Amino acid sequence: AGAASRLHRELVAADLPAGLIVLVLEGQARSGVAEGRTGSVRVVHAIGEGDDAIVAEAQNWAGHRVAVVSADRGLLARVDAVGAGTRRPRWLLGRL
Repeated sequence: AGAASRLHRELVAADLPAGLIVLVLEGQARSGVAEGRTGSVRVVHAIGEGDDAIVAEAQNWAGHRVAVVSADRGLLARVDAVGAGTRRPRWLLGRL
């Protein structure tokens, strides 16, 4: 929960090249940040598996420029299959 809260604060404060950032939280991390939108960051609480929620979000934004940040190769392959771009955490951390 604490790490989710810190990441959320950093995303809100960052000057990222994005119109909207969707932060998907699962499990205990959900208690760190309430669902909703703060500036350009929208928080989504995954009901079940976080990866499934991320893929669903990527599908919801089909036709828009989307990039999913994760170190999970399986997840990155799934979002690539629905047309989303992918980035590694190092890319995001370098911008925070």
